[in-house]
Amino acid sequence: MKNNSHIPSKEKIRKLYESYAEYFAIVMENIIDILHAEVKLNAQPTYKSRVKSFNSYYKKILRLKPEETKDSDSLVLLTDMMGIRMICAFLEDMQLGLEQIKKTFEIKEIEVKGAEKKFSEFGYESIHVLIKIPDSCKPPVELFEGLKPLGENLVCEIQIRTILQDAWAEVEHELIYKTEFNPFDIPLRRKLASLNAMLSLADITFQEIRDYQNRLQKELEDRRHSFYDMADSILDEKPKDKVEDDSINRISPFVSGTIDEMLLRAIHAHNSGNLEEAVTIYTKILEAVDPSDKNVIAVIRKHRGMAYFSMNNFDAALQDFDISLQYDPKAFRTYYYKGIVCAIQKNYEWAIENYSKSLEINEFQAHTFFRRAMAWYELQEYEKSMNDLNNALNLGMPPADCKVLQEKLTKQFGLSV
Repeated sequence: MKNNSHIPSKEKIRKLYESYAEYFAIVMENIIDILHAEVKLNAQPTYKSRVKSFNSYYKKILRLKPEETKDSDSLVLLTDMMGIRMICAFLEDMQLGLEQIKKTFEIKEIEVKGAEKKFSEFGYESIHVLIKIPDSCKPPVELFEGLKPLGENLVCEIQIRTILQDAWAEVEHELIYKTEFNPFDIPLRRKLASLNAMLSLADITFQEIRDYQNRLQKELEDRRHSFYDMADSILDEKPKDKVEDDSINRISPFVSGTIDEMLLRAIHAHNSGNLEEAVTIYTKILEAVDPSDKNVIAVIRKHRGMAYFSMNNFDAALQDFDISLQYDPKAFRTYYYKGIVCAIQKNYEWAIENYSKSLEINEFQAHTFFRRAMAWYELQEYEKSMNDLNNALNLGMPPADCKVLQEKLTKQFGLSV
């Protein structure tokens, strides 16, 4: 009779493996706490964790480490017993997250899964990182009856994926791996490959849109600060020095010929001081846009008004701001810009009215309170000016920016500085 004593007891291995389930769960919870604290992305990732199912574990140790199963009193360690998924919003976040993980943990191995697959094959890329588990993440085994220490070779796998990659992985697991399904039907294989490609394209497109938004926001911030600097120079009666910022990495068009691309070109020209070119492009956009698209008209009129302001064409700026507000009466910043132009023209009552409308829509604007305080001062409404100045300071206006007006008001109230 054949001796089968070398065959390991499946039930004994199951009992041993499952006895570590709570221990593994605590380890992963501690690792996720560290990831929450150390990985900082613009769109914070979400995390999932799982302990490898016993059936999958058992099949793998028999295939990969059959010799080690003879001693069924000791747990056979695999690299993927504990798995954490870090699910990111955008493709760029995967690499950023990986770099921060590398700074936080001791890395044993990094592998890009799916990169080797052909277009027609199933699979979707994700980054798999094996980390050494810090001692601080391991609960004392003495707290768990019957458990033995697992030694220094215990690792945890962190899978870094996008939301769409994770969705594909979940469905792929159910359709293909879980059922050991490998379709021979060519149309069906093509459908799966097509779905894979569409998800990959969607991830790339989302990233392109994200890049466009980031670069557009940078241009908008540059233009807004330029507007404020010029307003300060005029109101303070100081000469305005033209600043050339060579540190700005100017951008390429998003999609050539679209309104988005034209707007980006216009703002680029605006920030670069090519104001006539900026006005020309803004005008072309207004000529091309659907008259019923109120949002686009409001935005472009606002931008062109700011360009006219930078050209000292205040009447044209006011006209564009007025039309912009007709299309978007809740645009608090446009009221603010209009108020600045009125103040420069020394029409302080009209400036106050526009600042007030801006604050009715959004009361948490330190700079708007400050500008209205300046206008109140010019009208010798010192108490109202002081109230607005205090509101500006309470909302975070830098005290240094308020110092001159504060000293003027203190003098008017007959108080010592």
